This record gives sequence, C-alpha cells and structure tokens, in this order.
Amino acid sequence: MKKHSSLSKRQLLFSILFLLAFSGMTLFLFTYQRDEKRFAHITAELFEDEMKANTLSMHYSLANPENFGIYDYAPVLGCYDAQNALRSQAQLENTLAALHNLHTENLSESDAYLCKLLTRSLENTLALESFSYYGEPLSPASGAQSQLPILLAEYAFRQPKDIEDYLALLEQTDTYFASLLTYEQEKAAAGLIMPASFLKEVRQQCDTILTKESLDTGTHFLQTTFQERLEPLVQAKEITVQEQQEYISENDRLLKTILLPAYISLGDGLLLLEDNSVQPAGLASLPQGSAYYEQLLISETGSYRPIEEIQTLLTQQFSIEFDKIREILTAYPTLLSDYNEDSPAAFPYQDPPQILLDLQKRMKEDFPALPDGATQVSVKAVSPNLEAYCAPAFYLTSPLDATDSNTIYINRSKTPAGLELYTTLAHEGYPGHLYQNVYYNRMALASQERPARELLWYGGYLEGWALYVEFLSNDYASALLQEHGQEMEAIMAKLEKHNRSLQLCLYSIIDIMIHYQGASYNQVAKLLEGFGITSSDSIQSIYNYIVQEPCNYLKYYLGYLEILSLQENAKTLWGKDYSDYRFHCFYLDCGPSDFMSLQERLAAK
Repeated sequence: MKKHSSLSKRQLLFSILFLLAFSGMTLFLFTYQRDEKRFAHITAELFEDEMKANTLSMHYSLANPENFGIYDYAPVLGCYDAQNALRSQAQLENTLAALHNLHTENLSESDAYLCKLLTRSLENTLALESFSYYGEPLSPASGAQSQLPILLAEYAFRQPKDIEDYLALLEQTDTYFASLLTYEQEKAAAGLIMPASFLKEVRQQCDTILTKESLDTGTHFLQTTFQERLEPLVQAKEITVQEQQEYISENDRLLKTILLPAYISLGDGLLLLEDNSVQPAGLASLPQGSAYYEQLLISETGSYRPIEEIQTLLTQQFSIEFDKIREILTAYPTLLSDYNEDSPAAFPYQDPPQILLDLQKRMKEDFPALPDGATQVSVKAVSPNLEAYCAPAFYLTSPLDATDSNTIYINRSKTPAGLELYTTLAHEGYPGHLYQNVYYNRMALASQERPARELLWYGGYLEGWALYVEFLSNDYASALLQEHGQEMEAIMAKLEKHNRSLQLCLYSIIDIMIHYQGASYNQVAKLLEGFGITSSDSIQSIYNYIVQEPCNYLKYYLGYLEILSLQENAKTLWGKDYSDYRFHCFYLDCGPSDFMSLQERLAAK
C-alpha cells in the first residue's frame, strides 16, 4: 500500500508540473496571439480609414483596393475642416494609446519594427498638431495649387470605375480649394498669414495654371492627358467610343464650371488676405516658431539629432567638400579657365532612355537587382503651363501593387541636357526614387508586409537616398566621359559633385540660421556674398525659397549625411564582411524609416 501510495504522489506531482507548464505555455501563446491580433486590427483599421479618407492618395497607393480589403468607398478629395482636425487628433491619440499597450516582444520581427515606426511617426504627427496654423499647404514653391493638377493629369485609368472616381474628385475641387482658403483665413486671424509677396505669387499661379483661353481651345494638359488616358480603355473595349466622347464632354464641363472658378475664387480670396506689413521671415520670427521647426525637422528628415549636433555635422561636411574642391583645382590649376574658354564636348548620351540604360548597367555591381525583373519607365516633359512652378524633375511613385509602369517628369526649362540630365535621371530613376520605390514595393508585397507601412513617409530616407546615388552618378558620368576620351569633362563631373554638395550643405546651414536662429535677410545676404553669390536677385531667390520651404534642403542633405553615418557604422560592425552591395541591401530591405530606427536595426543585425 505504501509503495502504491508513493507512486501515486509522484504521478500526481508530475501531473501538476505538466499542467502548470501547459497552462504557462497556453497563457504565453494566448498573449502572443492576442498582441498579434490586436496589432493586425489596429493597422488594418488605420490603413482602411486613411485610404477611404482621400481617394486621390489611395489611387496612387493601390491599383486594386479590393485586394487590400477596401471594397466600398465614396470618392472623396480630403478637405480641411477645423472640427475634422480635432477629431483626427483624438483618433490619433487613441491609436497611439493602443500601440503603447502592445507587448512588441510578442510580435513578429517585421510587425515589431512597423510598430516602432508607427509609434514614432504618430508621436511626431501628434506633436505637430499642437502648431495648428504653422504649416503652409499653399506654398508658392510646392503648394496644392500647383501639385493637384499634376496628380490629376497622371491619375491612371486602369478600369472604367477609375474614370468615374476621377470625375467625382474633379467635381469636388471647388470645395477643396475653398477649404484651403478657409485655412488661410484662420491663419490670418491667428496672426500667421503668409507674407503679401508670397500670396501674390500664389495668386499669379492661380491665374496662369488654368486659363479660359486654353480650355476653350481644348489644349490644356488636363484635357489632352484625359483623352490620352481614355484611349487604352477604348482599345481594350472596356468603354465604347460613345462613352469616351461622353467622358470627354463631362471632363471639359467640370474643368470650365468647377475647377476654373475654384482657381479664380482662391486667387480672389487670397488677395483680400494680403498684408504688406508682413515681410518674408523664418519660422523663428513666429511665437513658437523655433519649437515648431525642431519638430518639423524630425518629421521631414527622420533625424532625431539635436540641432546643435546637426550644425556640427554640416560644418564638418562643408570643410570636407571645400578641401575636395581645393584638391582638384590644385591638381588641375587651369581646369576652370580651360573649361570656360572652350565649348565643352557634347555629353555622350542626350536621350533619357539611353541614360537610364547606362545607369542600370553601371549600378549592377553594387546594387541588388529588382525583384521580378525590370520595369517600364516613361520620361515626360512638364507642361509649359507648370514649368515656372515645378521642380527641375520629379518621379511619381507607382502603387504598391502596380510597379510595372513608372513616370519621370523633366522640367526642360530647369534641367539642361548633358551631365545635369544624367545625374537628374539617376536621382529620379536608377538607382534613385524609381528603383528604390519599385524594389521595396515588390519586396513588401512578396513578404506580405502589412499595407499600413504605405502610410509612413520619411523625406530624409527617400531624398537622402536619391541625393546619395546622384552623387554616385557623378562618378558614373566621369567614367563614361573618360571612356569617350573627354578627360577634362570627366574631371569636371567629379568637381561638380563636390560643388553641388558644398552648395546644398551651405543652404542647409542657412535653413537652420533662418528658421531656428532667426537670421535676417541682411545676415543671409552677407554670408552668401562671402561665397561669391553677389547678385541681389539670386540672394533674394535663395532667401525666399528657404523661407517658403523650411527643412527642404535638410530633407535632402541631412538625409544624405545620415546615410553616410549609417554606412560608417555598418563598416565598423561588419568589418571585412562589409561591402557597398550588402549595405545597399540592408538600407533598401528595411524600407522607409526614420534614422534612429535604422541605426537600432543595424546594431541588432
């Protein structure tokens, strides 16, 4: 009996231990699954809400919304409304609270990284929300008045429903511009209105981007591109010729009766807000301007460095670039005079397709191939109506699920042929924005990354990369020129890289001076004159642009310097296993991120 009793106790003990272990494992699995499910729910809801709130944004993000669980939606052009802004802020706080309650150790590696990115991004957004009227949606340099027509002109018609959505959005453009005018009126009431000279620039754009004359002759690009986009659907017999004509008539009607009056009303409304006592000045001149600039800098660049550290970084890089220029000119003392006296030989490639092919050939050794092979790219000229208001070039990102067709716009009035076109196409195409966007989208789709990742935007990650490879393309161009026996031009390509870097570094330093330290026009003019920029028109143009676009130069240049810092850390961590190819794979595979998260991920590899 004793022996039997002793055995029973041992069995009982084993049973209890097993049950405890089992319950512990069950609790662990339950907690793990609960956090995974909660994160999946949070991100899915966030993504769907954001997509449905702005059809224009959704159309550029997704070619087939139904494949991402978005079936029913009303075409809507996101408009400003003070009450909606407050509701949005409350929803933002709720989402952040839900993310903070998750145990990220219970998430998969990709979800844990996305959770970190989302949390930091939403915290930045929430911090910026407290500066209600410091943003500028109608900036003369990049405002909605000049950007919306481009987005409308490139709105892809993949199926008949896209045409209906497009026309529905076009019909809302009067409400959209009216909401932006309301925002400007509220800014004025808060004492934060744009300088009168800037408002005048915006009004001039409203008067010239869309005119009655161009619409009456049927030559406006919003008419011609609309017809061009309909043609493939007619050829595929998805719409009839009669339907095509009906759509063309409706587009013309909306342009003449909705969009044109919307531009006129916006211009007239802005005229009433002009106050000649408000002169161009940096954010530092505003009550909380320096604090806003600090937060904007994080949001635009993805860099969390203190401003003093950024200034030190810029000053050090300025010295490096200055020494590189001096080194080249010392080695070739007659370079500038010889180059200026003789007409430079024609650049080997003038045609954009030729240039893009050459870039793809030269990048092969140091960059991974695009998943699923090559992609198509169309290089188009910016419409003459928009040349004065557009950047020298830009790439329109292809949707997450449709990366086979891409478009690069070249502003011929600002981008001459030759070396500048070559480096511009590297910046916008290969290995720049187009390559980076297609690479990540294809990889994210294949690995089933959560679509909410598409909501995150990091200017420093994107533009820093484009500038990094643009400078690399100067070396490509130098090699190309040497291959064609153009030795002087090859050296000039190297010199131009350091000259451009020096210039962007200087403008980034001035950005901080103006917007954080409150530097005046006269102080900036004195600094520029010290570097040989003496034309009053040039100085005024530089000053006004930096005032209008705070953090823009830093988005490019600080992003570039952060990549160099990341690269140096990779060399230290990987030692003899480092290669440019491996580093580029790491950067591209991580996808759009802030630089703090990238440094943390690098250290964990």
